[in-house]
Amino acid sequence: MRRIAVLLFVFSLFLAGCQAPFSQKDTTLSERETVAFEPFVVPEYFVPKRVNVLGLGDSLTQGVGDERKEGGYFGRLTSDMEQWKGILEVDAVNLAKRGRRSDQFIKQLENEDVQEAVIQADYIVFTIGGNDIMKVVKGNFMQMKLSDFYKELGKFENRIEELFDLLRLYNPTAPIIVAGLYNPFSVVTSEVQEFEQIIADWNLSIEEQVEKDGMSCFVPVEDLFNSNENLVYHTDFFHPNSKGYDLMEERFVDEIKSCAAVELEVE
Repeated sequence: MRRIAVLLFVFSLFLAGCQAPFSQKDTTLSERETVAFEPFVVPEYFVPKRVNVLGLGDSLTQGVGDERKEGGYFGRLTSDMEQWKGILEVDAVNLAKRGRRSDQFIKQLENEDVQEAVIQADYIVFTIGGNDIMKVVKGNFMQMKLSDFYKELGKFENRIEELFDLLRLYNPTAPIIVAGLYNPFSVVTSEVQEFEQIIADWNLSIEEQVEKDGMSCFVPVEDLFNSNENLVYHTDFFHPNSKGYDLMEERFVDEIKSCAAVELEVE
């Protein structure tokens, strides 16, 4: 009987020794922290899609002066966009027209077909303002004064604000990409330095409206055309030639890469 009692005591010690690790393991499991996984966001470009790009404004977006007939900066840009991540195909519509001023641009937006094009656009690209300045030049050629340009600038600022309001009325979400102005007179003569400040101030009015909108990009191009050393002008010494449009398109791509309003993976 005593032998059986001893055996039972030894066996109970054995069982106690076996249970200790499991008890410790259970404690460890209960204290283990829950692993939190970061939410996975699918990039915009993961599923390629068709995009509508609308060109508006004046002769620069129309591509006047492009001897290679590649549609100016707009044609080059929309062609290259088809190689970017997330874009399956680009449907490009160019409604820009040579000679168009900002007041005529506003008038164009009264057209229902143009309104529908704005509604359908995923991206809106335009240039405007050069012909507004040329109107002042032509109207005061014999007696040009700085005050004439700043008087017109006040009107232009109101019109550029109205343009953005109208575009946002028909399309509240599409990024608007706007190029600035340049000084074509720098090619003809170096004695019109006042124009440099005029162009800078007009560009500032466009850029301020872009910033106010919050979903737009400003593309500065003035430095690309401050001389003709690189032969960037067409024979009319006003519009870019093919090389000039190449440079404009490169600048557009650079600015789009850094523009928070455009969610595209630019290559």
